[in-house]
Amino acid sequence: MDRIENRTFDEIEVGETARLTRTLTHKDIELFAIVSGDVNPAHVDAEFARSDMFHKVIAHGMWGGALISTVLGTELPGPGTIYLNQTLSFRNPVALGDTVTVVVTVSDKIEKGHRIALDCLVTNQRGETVISGKAEVVAPTEKVSRKRIVLPEVEFREKGRGYRRLIEMTSGMVPLRTAVVHPVDTNSLVGAVEAAHEGLIVPILVGPEAKIRAAAKLAAIDLSAFEIIDALHSDDAAAKAVALARSGKVEALMKGALHTDELLHAVVDRETGLRTERRMSHVFAIDAPGYPRPLFITDAAINVYPTLEDKRDIVQNAIDLAHALGIPQPKVALLSAVETVTPLIKSTLDAAALCKMADRGQITGGILDGPLAFDNAVSIEAAKTKGIVSAVAGVADIFVVPDLEAGNMLAKQLEYLADADVAGIALGARVPIILTSRADKTLSRLGSCAIALLLARHKEKC
Repeated sequence: MDRIENRTFDEIEVGETARLTRTLTHKDIELFAIVSGDVNPAHVDAEFARSDMFHKVIAHGMWGGALISTVLGTELPGPGTIYLNQTLSFRNPVALGDTVTVVVTVSDKIEKGHRIALDCLVTNQRGETVISGKAEVVAPTEKVSRKRIVLPEVEFREKGRGYRRLIEMTSGMVPLRTAVVHPVDTNSLVGAVEAAHEGLIVPILVGPEAKIRAAAKLAAIDLSAFEIIDALHSDDAAAKAVALARSGKVEALMKGALHTDELLHAVVDRETGLRTERRMSHVFAIDAPGYPRPLFITDAAINVYPTLEDKRDIVQNAIDLAHALGIPQPKVALLSAVETVTPLIKSTLDAAALCKMADRGQITGGILDGPLAFDNAVSIEAAKTKGIVSAVAGVADIFVVPDLEAGNMLAKQLEYLADADVAGIALGARVPIILTSRADKTLSRLGSCAIALLLARHKEKC
């Protein structure tokens, strides 16, 4: 099988056969659709396919035709074959999981032009004919034997799959009553309304009513279904939203078109805010197409230069969030520039101390390791190369950064260089706080709302 060899015209005999067997997978359908551009919903849309003639996703008809071409070009006659004619009759559909066998049989040899006629038959695992037809080719006259080319592996990277999974997890949950703070631009208003349509939140719009309605008019949004609480300006909107949360009238806050520090100033007020005994922190929930599991970065938005005590709460907040999102024992990578404890690099000392705190039960619910450089946290191969034996290295769920600067740059690098989606939430207050950026796309905003809903309902059960 490591070589590909043809059958020359002189070698071929009438009645000679060649065959190929293949099982249809989702990957086959997706690849064929990408290459051909054929996105007929009968092949790529499961919901549509259920209502179509066959009531299930089926292969493109020419996928089976392509398999016939594969046999002709690689087996009989093989390399050097020139296709002249092909007829195909489609008899039965090929569904996901079906195994088809392609058989081509030489039916005639024509000396003039070295032509070969072949009968073509494709059957499924039940012996039913899927495709029948005839092919005419020019067979090679010279022997060809070549090393078989190994094709590269194709990896599908579906953007947003993680957030869609989170949204699916909220199915059946009561939407979160959420004060949307100062939604006076189209992005924040559209995000809140989309989340309401998805059944994630019941938005209460808090801000200058005239500006909110102007933004709604600009975005062609009907606000008749939503409560609006008028506020003088952004600071006033933040104060009123926090008061709603303190009184239990809302279960979450969602940042609109105001700066994060404006909102958090009202949240952390010792007299009227939403502080708890736990240090507040921020988590970026990253949906990175190239990473096979959820990825959380903390803290990249609230604690600028956190102390060791701050980091203990930052880690615990992130672990508790992971539990709410269905990760029973998250693996926590304590990031630094190096993998060894180095007195000159404070983050390595903090990492070592945090690991010992976890050993002593001061941090619970997760598996910690550090210091780890980023490559060792995400790549098993990199960890092995450096001789790191760890239950976290290469498979980390939570990435604890040394400070806000490092975390913010890491999250934005993933967003802009790795095509990741980024959702954000603040933890440690009485209610979840959905912190979105003005540059966030709708799916990221929906992901943030789904995280807040899952977290709130998880806390109710605890």
